[in-house]
Amino acid sequence: MMISSSSSCTSASAFSSLDLSERTANALATMGYTKMTAVQEKTIPLLLAGKDVMGAARTGSGKTLAFLVPAIELLHRLKFKPRNGTGVVILTPTRELALQIFGVAKELMANHTQTVGIVMGGANRRAEAERLAKGVNLLVAVPGRLLDHLQNTKGFVFRNLRSLVIDEADRILEVGFEEEVRKIVSILPSENRQTMLFSATQTTKTQDLARISLRPGTISVDVDKEAVASTVATLSQGYIVCPSEQRFLLLFTFLKRHAKKKIIVFFSSCNSVKYHAELLNYIDVPVLDLHGKQKQQKRTNTFFEFINADSGILLSTNVAARGLDIPHVDWIVQYDPPDDPRDYIHRVGRTARAGKAGQSLLFLLESELGFLRYLQEAKVPLNEYSVASHRVSQVQTQLEKLLQGNYYLYRSALEGYRSYLHAYNSYANKKIFDINALDLQKVGKSFGFVTPPKVSIAPSPGSGSNVPGRKRKRGDSHLESDSEEESGDGEAASAPGPSRTHSKARQIEQLGRKKVAKQHFRKQSVDGGWSR
Repeated sequence: MMISSSSSCTSASAFSSLDLSERTANALATMGYTKMTAVQEKTIPLLLAGKDVMGAARTGSGKTLAFLVPAIELLHRLKFKPRNGTGVVILTPTRELALQIFGVAKELMANHTQTVGIVMGGANRRAEAERLAKGVNLLVAVPGRLLDHLQNTKGFVFRNLRSLVIDEADRILEVGFEEEVRKIVSILPSENRQTMLFSATQTTKTQDLARISLRPGTISVDVDKEAVASTVATLSQGYIVCPSEQRFLLLFTFLKRHAKKKIIVFFSSCNSVKYHAELLNYIDVPVLDLHGKQKQQKRTNTFFEFINADSGILLSTNVAARGLDIPHVDWIVQYDPPDDPRDYIHRVGRTARAGKAGQSLLFLLESELGFLRYLQEAKVPLNEYSVASHRVSQVQTQLEKLLQGNYYLYRSALEGYRSYLHAYNSYANKKIFDINALDLQKVGKSFGFVTPPKVSIAPSPGSGSNVPGRKRKRGDSHLESDSEEESGDGEAASAPGPSRTHSKARQIEQLGRKKVAKQHFRKQSVDGGWSR
């Protein structure tokens, strides 16, 4: 059965119209939730009635509450206790999304006696195993770590499982967890199990997963099937055509002008995020950075620091592109464009959530303008933005001098440049994102090099493919996953740079006290707006 709706994100139906336990109803009221969104209105009554549901809704539509409320009500109704083990498992593709769902679940279950827990890579496995043995009624998990516990943790009771939730199913399959998810589904009890499968997009793989995990008679809910646009109406979207050599100058100008806003800037690779974060912090543009090469504790601390901030700048890879509910984000900047419209849609979904306004800006080279056609076909409306050349901060000379005088920043720039090129070369859509069309001298200038270092580029697996949305593998260098690592193909050739200094001077360098012209960056007054 198929249910579709073209209603907006907000709905007139109140949570009070549902037959919820007093404990859940009070928690929702405390959290400030009174009205249901479209996806919640369509799915929660079905799930409370025990139906299997396959839900499709755009990002920011309220899917998390749509599956958490019925799952918690199920545990409450069955009077689950810790000794009964795990009754609900929620699978999600990334650690950050798992942490966020876990946080919402804890708030919703504040008045309940049932227990909630989380398992994910990077956390203490032994501590997780001990908690599982004591009994975790609602478990939020990343596939790899969950499969490990299912196969190896003694005392993990899951024979009483009554509900399986697979959130961001398309993303889970994209980043290479397909085999793990299939094994998990086969290990978990299927008798009397309700399954909820949520996805922003419906693909062949999600349909295959639905066939092996959902019961006959599953109801499909698509609240956006008739939508005119793939993104919410409260999101203002634009793009700017920028030559390679001016990309950083334009980004610097933008960030200085919007210093009091809350902004997420997306990059294509870990090392590029790392370099730009080090550079911007060094020249007194405070930023946070989030990527898959960081230790889990660092990622977690950064994630919650940005969530709790009223304003600030987060530089990130696609690890922050899916599912995360970060409050009050004013701008999404795609400094490195994705090669798939689906990734674009998920990135901009971090702003303009729950009916609030937001803005996005996409950086494009002239050679990449063909990507706009793919976005148009995906029902993404964009306006062209421009900025007068005299309003762009002219800090190129100072940037080059800074790199020449700082060994560690130079090495970081070199790694960022290398990983940017490898990520670009791994894009599937070679017709639009052709590495041979790049002027490497100009690309190098955007990283602060007078003369760019040589980088060896191995042929990418996607060579010859011109269609966005090719089959992705977990090792793709420009993709994010639970165990994200940079592509190891090729190394930057040795290039002239500043000499490495002795220990004491190195410490001074790393602390940012080396004598460089930071004042030029500090004093840049950025006036004027972005015009359409």
